[in-house]
Amino acid sequence: MWIEATTLGDLVDRAAVRSHGPALVLPEARLTYPELSELTDRVARALHALGVSAGDKVGILMPNCVDFIATLFGAAKLGAVVVPFNGRFKTHELGHVVAHSDARVLVTAAGPTGTVDYPDLLAEVFPELPDQDARSLKLESAPLLRQIVDHGGERPGFLSRADFEAGAANVDLHEVKQLQERVRIRDVALLMYTSGTTAKPKGCLLTHEALVRHGRNVALSRFFLTSDDRFWDPLPLFHIGGIVPMLGCFSVGATYCHAGHFDPDVALRMLEEERVTVAYPAFETIWLQVLNHPRFAEADLRSIRLIQNIAVPERLIRMQEAMPWAAEVSSFGATECSSNLTLPLPDDPYDARMNTLGHPVPGMEIRVVDPETGEVRPPNVVGELLFRGYACFEGYYKDPQLTAAAIDDDGWFHSGDLGKLDADGRFIYTGRLKDMLKVGGENVSALEVEDFLASHEAIDIVQVVGAPDARYGEVPAAFVQLKPGHKLDEDELISFCVGKIATFKVPRYVRVVDEWPMSGTKIQKYVLRERIANELHDRGIREAPRIAIGTAEPPVTV
Repeated sequence: MWIEATTLGDLVDRAAVRSHGPALVLPEARLTYPELSELTDRVARALHALGVSAGDKVGILMPNCVDFIATLFGAAKLGAVVVPFNGRFKTHELGHVVAHSDARVLVTAAGPTGTVDYPDLLAEVFPELPDQDARSLKLESAPLLRQIVDHGGERPGFLSRADFEAGAANVDLHEVKQLQERVRIRDVALLMYTSGTTAKPKGCLLTHEALVRHGRNVALSRFFLTSDDRFWDPLPLFHIGGIVPMLGCFSVGATYCHAGHFDPDVALRMLEEERVTVAYPAFETIWLQVLNHPRFAEADLRSIRLIQNIAVPERLIRMQEAMPWAAEVSSFGATECSSNLTLPLPDDPYDARMNTLGHPVPGMEIRVVDPETGEVRPPNVVGELLFRGYACFEGYYKDPQLTAAAIDDDGWFHSGDLGKLDADGRFIYTGRLKDMLKVGGENVSALEVEDFLASHEAIDIVQVVGAPDARYGEVPAAFVQLKPGHKLDEDELISFCVGKIATFKVPRYVRVVDEWPMSGTKIQKYVLRERIANELHDRGIREAPRIAIGTAEPPVTV
């Protein structure tokens, strides 16, 4: 397969020349390739009217919608760096990433009724907005942010959609095309924040080449997409798994069908009516809602030939049995490698598809090493996963020390993930080396949660570990030691978190302790994990209580 790479902007425009067929299908809209190209041109002109040029950061905090996609490609045409903010972030995380990203413009909109109102959330992060000039913000905590565009309404401190779109008339399309022609494929296109072992989300820098080339590579080498395919993706558009598969579809002229705000009834109807051929639910927490839908048995889903899920073998087998005509494959992926790193082939042996995550995609290398010595592990021996190749990120934004610690002199990224290679070189994931949790597929830094909990006036010492959970795999559990004279119960601490940190990071169990299991000077977290696991087992608790947050959120994902 020939190497082919271009910029995000040129990808859309080239697809519009090649095809007049459908590019996008969402519950509320559908666009052909020429319509998408023309729309992204208009958005690019409107952004340039606000002063956005090459290298500027454009933040997006929106529901899954056409406006999100148009902003992504419109900004990319100018050579700007797009920052898709995690829609599950609350005031604590959001305030950090908006400031840390150096966003110059932020485009937002409220979600559907009953979901997160992102402009309201931003108003909490920046309470001084109502007193500001919407065309020239001066925010103490985000000094580079100049405008926030609200596509859904009119409120003080925000530019309205009408004001934003009117600016396009003042910018000649030729000027935008000149900027688009200057964008290099090795320029950074995305700044994506992901949880790490540090106390704050870290920003991954991804180039046009890494994103576009990888989307095409996976589309051709693993999904075997053609212009006749209709690819279904329910992952949030702020997620690497919502963006890169879309680029793969555009590279071959396939139709990208996005679920919008995930609803299993809408999802099942779209899968059936759009005659989807490849489904990319990625996480069992999403796909099981489709399989368990009351109407699933009568739905005609025979057009689906391939499904990519991430699940334990036992669950993957069950999902394969539910749709025996479609090949089920699993995967290992990360933001740092532009999404999928390993994937089985659809015609791989059944056991390989059910029990491994497949070989690395062409052009990417993996190895499993002893985390202490760096020596390569033999087959079927667990070690740390390392990877390198064209799809890797450029490093962590404004953190050269963390970048140097993660990427060695030979270009290998040290993932902190544990696994092994079978005799045929297929990868099998076994857990995390670092102090991380995996909540329904979403990476959660224990240190980040501990850092937030420690801000509570009653807490002296806090340790966060994973508690087993039948729904999400694991959920956070907090062990806390209180300051003298203070009292705190489980409900109080959970309430302290809700609305300030993403719901998937909120501890579902809180245990107050006076003593800690110690090894020398270190708290033995494995003892705490065993303690909460044994307690839940003895009490017959398999699933943590839900948290009432008042608004629906995007599905839990990586």
